[in-house]
Amino acid sequence: MDLSTVVGIVVAFALMIGAIVMGGPLTIFINIPSLVIVVGGTIGATLVHYPFGEFFRAMSIFKKAFFHKNQTPKETVSQLIRFAGKARKEGILALQSVMGEVEDPFFLKSLQMAVDGQEAEDLKSMLDREIEYIMERHESGAELFVQMGTYAPALGMIGTLIGLVQMLQTMSDPSSIGPAMAVALLTTFYGAIIANIICMPVAGKLRGRSSEEVLRKTLIAEGMRCVLTGENPRIMEQRLHAFLQPKERESNFNKKD
Repeated sequence: MDLSTVVGIVVAFALMIGAIVMGGPLTIFINIPSLVIVVGGTIGATLVHYPFGEFFRAMSIFKKAFFHKNQTPKETVSQLIRFAGKARKEGILALQSVMGEVEDPFFLKSLQMAVDGQEAEDLKSMLDREIEYIMERHESGAELFVQMGTYAPALGMIGTLIGLVQMLQTMSDPSSIGPAMAVALLTTFYGAIIANIICMPVAGKLRGRSSEEVLRKTLIAEGMRCVLTGENPRIMEQRLHAFLQPKERESNFNKKD
């Protein structure tokens, strides 16, 4: 579980609720018509923009903002260097014995392609093409949440207009002014919350996750190309370290000395 996402959302809502409670009861900020206008309207507008398949695919990757398990780039480099050493000593077919250690389908696919006799440049080209498609899918999912974050405040303004119209039509009845004004103000409130605490931050988190995943897959593609060309593991390590931040560039060969 990604603690920063959970902590961020909990802190944001806790501070808002605390401020509300200090000024009055929490129940005055709960208004079902306002929620229906903002939530229902945002989902409806999003479905107009995106087809069902893309919408539900984006909803399925929403969990990546909360649950994420992935190797660090440094761990990926270490694993690639180890596999390169094994392939150089025992041959490419020896990589078949290490497939059980790999959980990532992309990494497993690259190992299988290598064992099956794929040429180094062809393997790199195919993996790069798959990375491009992954980037497009991830960007599409993040963009959907950006759009939802754009629609939510707009629907909040529409709800505000609805509440104002209802209030103006019933000015002769003072008892109806309060509920109408509540709809007018709370829809804007709900729209701002959905956009700025949920949709926009989730879009940013998903883009960050995408960058991490693309970096790891790029390391795998370049590393497997080096393995197939029989490159010296020390030189291969230096090549892969170019993708990492300086603080992450720890040599696997110095560990053994």
